[in-house]
Amino acid sequence: MKEPNGLMEIRLTINGGERRLQVPPETTLLELIRDHLGLTGTKEGCGKGQCGTCTVLLDGRPVNSCLMLAVQANGQRVTTIEGLLRNGQLDAVQSTFIEEGAVQCGFCTPGLILTARALLEENPDPSEEQIREAISGHLCRCTGYAAIVRAIRRMASEKSPGKENPSS
Repeated sequence: MKEPNGLMEIRLTINGGERRLQVPPETTLLELIRDHLGLTGTKEGCGKGQCGTCTVLLDGRPVNSCLMLAVQANGQRVTTIEGLLRNGQLDAVQSTFIEEGAVQCGFCTPGLILTARALLEENPDPSEEQIREAISGHLCRCTGYAAIVRAIRRMASEKSPGKENPSS
């Protein structure tokens, strides 16, 4: 709803916490996350939805936050890379990316990790082809993708029956 001051009020759940905010209607979700909320783990790359650097999860699904208006996320759950931290501990996907050398410079890493988390939630045992398809919207200039794919495959094998669930 547009307020008399030209701002729009939105309500979202960001990393598990409910927020009510007033933003100009042209504010992107990326600007809301970085500039209004100070969650700088989400990066701006191309600003055109072509690099995947700004990926966040919207109700569990990866989206390019640079292409989405903040008001479009009204009433939804947004998870940024900061939202994966639990009790001071990295998420298992984050730890595996580090252990497998899939982080390199780290600029694209938050978006890739969130995409990997969403893929593994939807498909606990993706094939290499499915992993490559899932991350195809991400540009990484450092890793050559082999370490990224290896990290995601490792997470899939660790989620097999009898193993601890990495999202817990």
